[in-house]
Amino acid sequence: MKFVVARDALLKPLNMVAGVVERRQTLPILANVLMVLDGDRLSLTGTDLEVELVGRVNLTGAGDSGEVTVPARKLVDICKSLPEGCDIEFSVEENKVLVRSGRSRFSLATLPARDFPNIEDSIGTHQFVVQQAQLKRLIERTAFAMAQQDVRYYLNGMLWELSPAQLRVVATDGHRLAMCTLTTDLRVESEVQVILPRKGVLELSRLLQDDGGDMSVILGSNHLRATTDAFTFTSKLVDGKFPEYERVLPRSPDKIVLGSRSELRQAFTRAAILSNEKYRGVRLQLSDQVLQILANNPEQEEAEEIVSVDYQGDGLEIGFNVNYLLDVLGVLEGEQVKLSLSDANGSALLEESDDGDSLYVVMPMRL
Repeated sequence: MKFVVARDALLKPLNMVAGVVERRQTLPILANVLMVLDGDRLSLTGTDLEVELVGRVNLTGAGDSGEVTVPARKLVDICKSLPEGCDIEFSVEENKVLVRSGRSRFSLATLPARDFPNIEDSIGTHQFVVQQAQLKRLIERTAFAMAQQDVRYYLNGMLWELSPAQLRVVATDGHRLAMCTLTTDLRVESEVQVILPRKGVLELSRLLQDDGGDMSVILGSNHLRATTDAFTFTSKLVDGKFPEYERVLPRSPDKIVLGSRSELRQAFTRAAILSNEKYRGVRLQLSDQVLQILANNPEQEEAEEIVSVDYQGDGLEIGFNVNYLLDVLGVLEGEQVKLSLSDANGSALLEESDDGDSLYVVMPMRL
């Protein structure tokens, strides 16, 4: 195996693939990246057995085809440290990969390519095409609500719900829920639900480009595969049943509050400074045209914020974790935010407007 590649062409896909590789490995070969050369097409593969990523580079000239695995982190560090615009020559001699560029020469240890694991292919049951920018938006608007290391393992990920006319993603950690819906013709024949694990969601989000064009997605019984010209991403799916999220959505809340998103976000941020560091609770007192935000902590310190809102109706006092409200206000867009409430024990529904594509539910807390 022997070839020459431009440093700048190699660095981006190599960085992408190395991001999947775990730093602490149970199997030594999982710290390596698999390099496969076929003529003038070089593919780089990294995996942690849950997520697999293949990046592709087109070489200016054909090399001697072959395959080898080399330490991912060391190769990234070598390529980063070489000067911009240089060419890098790779060659395999005995059990070493020689990397040359200018007057620099490196010899890297290898492990047999035949031992490199790959996520087995199962037959895809559903296939659709979506724009990268659209999928990136869906993930960015909901990923913050995924659970982390919850014993209810199906919450440590994101639900993808496909139907012929829409793709919906939902994330919840039991205290809040985020949902975003893309209305598009997916050309799938039946409805399907799958749960993409947390690491898969975060890695895929990192890969998606706003100007990256279309992406083909195949869903199998136990994996999801997304393919573009530049990469192929594969993730195992979570084997579990996601909660019936629609039952969490508040039924006909009668207290509708409209307010400035930026004013509310600033007021909550200031009130949070003096909230209890452990529980992060703030108290909301709603009355005609006014929302009062109160926070205190065990040191007897208090914060009070008064925000003008568009609301007429009965008064209401309700408590929330201020971080959950700030997370939602951080991803919402537009000038106004719509907050729908029913009573002191009911959850809050936040959205941009009646025709927005996202819904957020935050459970109340007793203060």
